[in-house]
Amino acid sequence: MNQEDVFRKLISHCKEYGFIFPSSEIYDGLSAVYDYGQNGAELKNNIKKYWWDSMVLLNEEVVGLDAAIFMHPMTWKASGHVDAFNDPLIDNKDSKKRYRADMLIEEKLAKYDDKISRDINKAKKRFGADFDEQQFVTTNPRVLANREKLDNLNKRFARAMNDSDLKELKQIIIDEEIACPVSGSKNWTDVRQFNLMFSTEMGSTAEGASTIYLRPETAQGIFVNYLNVQKTGRMKLPFGIAQIGKAFRNEIVARQFIFRMREFEQMEMQYFIRPGSELEFFENWKQRRMKWHKALGFNEDDYRFHDHDKLAHYANAATDIEFRFPFGFREVEGIHSRTDYDLGAHQKYSGKKIQYFDPEHNESYTPFVVETSIGLDRMFLQIVTAAYHEETLKKDDGKEDQRVVMKLPPALAPVKLAVLPLTKKDNLPEKARKIMYDLKFDFNCQYEEKDSIGRRYRRQDAIGTPYCITIDHQTLKDDTVTVRYRDSMEQERVSVESLRENIKEKVDITTLLKKL
Repeated sequence: MNQEDVFRKLISHCKEYGFIFPSSEIYDGLSAVYDYGQNGAELKNNIKKYWWDSMVLLNEEVVGLDAAIFMHPMTWKASGHVDAFNDPLIDNKDSKKRYRADMLIEEKLAKYDDKISRDINKAKKRFGADFDEQQFVTTNPRVLANREKLDNLNKRFARAMNDSDLKELKQIIIDEEIACPVSGSKNWTDVRQFNLMFSTEMGSTAEGASTIYLRPETAQGIFVNYLNVQKTGRMKLPFGIAQIGKAFRNEIVARQFIFRMREFEQMEMQYFIRPGSELEFFENWKQRRMKWHKALGFNEDDYRFHDHDKLAHYANAATDIEFRFPFGFREVEGIHSRTDYDLGAHQKYSGKKIQYFDPEHNESYTPFVVETSIGLDRMFLQIVTAAYHEETLKKDDGKEDQRVVMKLPPALAPVKLAVLPLTKKDNLPEKARKIMYDLKFDFNCQYEEKDSIGRRYRRQDAIGTPYCITIDHQTLKDDTVTVRYRDSMEQERVSVESLRENIKEKVDITTLLKKL
């Protein structure tokens, strides 16, 4: 099955099992806006907790913040968003479809990268244990040719983006023979800039209303509160401020399900440090954040760093943590050394002194900042992508059976435990309800008695429930239940008394945090 089909199946699965719904679907939906269903909301909250606890709970020098979405308009002038928060857009004259020019070129880069990966994988299968990857990539003519094309395009693309050279971006699209995905046509308009901020008005009358913006990022709420947090918390450098919150961007080309949306959620931490130490802290947070991702236990080969050739106007170092989605490697999290750009800009525009007095060096200065910024919705998509599995099983009669299972990390799973009476009679439901009542204060449990036990297991597999317990007639005799494990489908007889501790050890968020 090709990756596009897998992705379509995943999207369908997310809707069918209460993870994600198209927003306002009864009115035919709203483009690139989605609602999280009952299982999606639980999974999303668990991801938030994993991130928040890893930042705030485990680091005594990092504290939390919840800034307002509406901010003074000068905030966005100081940050550069009013003048420079633009995407380069290009239209195809035949299909009338609009695209981001940079994304078209990035997809071309990804194709070169995929060609190299395919050649390497073919060689691995062919030569087996004798395969020398380093020798292969430095000598194979096809790999060398594609690597040269990739490197040359990367340099040209980075230069055009750094110089905001819209003519060169179009010329790259022409030279690389990039076609419209819909029409296959290469008949393009010129590239032009489009500002991504949503604007609205605040005020009781039209005459007295002022234009404000829905924030396009959560970072500025941290920067404008730097002094408040530093003084009230008596914080000493280095220290960080973490925040989870909504942001809004008027994405013209919003696609790939929840990967790129107009309303999304960010989990950001700004780490304030002494100037000159930023690259050391940048490297430190780079490694720590990758460790956070890999602690989830998914395939480590599906993660990689992508260092930026084109740096944002505020940065002197930047890298992305990318994950291999069905549509290729894409950014999930960014780590940036933002220098003192933001605090310096707000100091200039506000006229307020935003500095830190360093008692150790007996001087005042504007701190530098290292940022970690992760898209919560992208992280959600990454997790469900990695967890989604279709399996072929052999039945006792020799026939094959299919199951779809979400192999979510137990600590993140929406439902931790399903309580299933074997039948609806003989006091089994009453016993099951009592067990569930005792456990629901510790875990998100689900009670289910409809259909055969096998069908119920399949439904729980589909939402990623790691443990199912079956209450049968033996339970009434010796107070034991059957625990069925999602991934292996193995079953074990355990006492009701030991359930809480056995399950808590496996599903508690601390099982992930201890890996960090």
